[in-house]
Amino acid sequence: MKIHHLSCGTCCPVCQRALQGRGSWLAAAQMPCHCLLIEDKNGLVLVDTGFGTPDVAKPTQLGRGFLATMRPTLTREQTAVAQVQALGYHVSDVRHIVPTHLDLDHAGGLPDFAHAKVHVSQAEKDAALQRASLPEKSRYRPHQFAHRPDWQTYQPSSQSWFGFEGVQQVQGIETEVLIVPLLGHSRGHSAIAVNRGDKWLLHVGDLYFDRRTLTQSAPKMMQIAEQMVAFDNHKRLTNVRRVAQLVAQHSDHIEVFCAHDPVELSHHQSLIL
Repeated sequence: MKIHHLSCGTCCPVCQRALQGRGSWLAAAQMPCHCLLIEDKNGLVLVDTGFGTPDVAKPTQLGRGFLATMRPTLTREQTAVAQVQALGYHVSDVRHIVPTHLDLDHAGGLPDFAHAKVHVSQAEKDAALQRASLPEKSRYRPHQFAHRPDWQTYQPSSQSWFGFEGVQQVQGIETEVLIVPLLGHSRGHSAIAVNRGDKWLLHVGDLYFDRRTLTQSAPKMMQIAEQMVAFDNHKRLTNVRRVAQLVAQHSDHIEVFCAHDPVELSHHQSLIL
């Protein structure tokens, strides 16, 4: 089994120094959309999809507020579908998609793999399709679900994983892939655990944006950004502490990373070169 670490789009908000603690005050921060491509015996599996070709073709569908603040780099070359093809695969080889959640910078590639089964918590699917609050009208974009995805939804179970409750194993995949409820950033936000064989990979999505959040040393402006976009920041912070404890106790068995930290992405990409 091989796992590729992809960047499927990059958000470039202003003031790198304030957000990431390096660079200049005028430079743009670099926040990749870190996705996984798993070569499973039953086909390819994507964990998150970043931005997709519909977003590249018509960026205004993402919302003018998002475009103005996050300033995403949108090119076809960065889309998951282009990177899958560059690796020599066909679009149809992607059989399963497991999003951490369905925010616009995580679900943008869904229409590019309209045939794939999308595995997500029932709570997150409901939030994305109902868009019940004003923030949810911004974070979930209808054009990314207009193709009517082939949903496979999950409710919390009685299973646990390293003390995290409500875990569900993704169906139809030979690789052990788990949906681990990690609420707070969105209504149904999850981490995705992948058994690599030698250790677990835990993609925690948008639990945090900067790895230093786990040690309470992230730049203050980044901490504010994490809080501002959280559906329930109290739950998010509770889960940040739980994941920090997980790292402290089980770092030999688990590698944790988020969706938007460029240092984490660079580290994992360097390991497979």
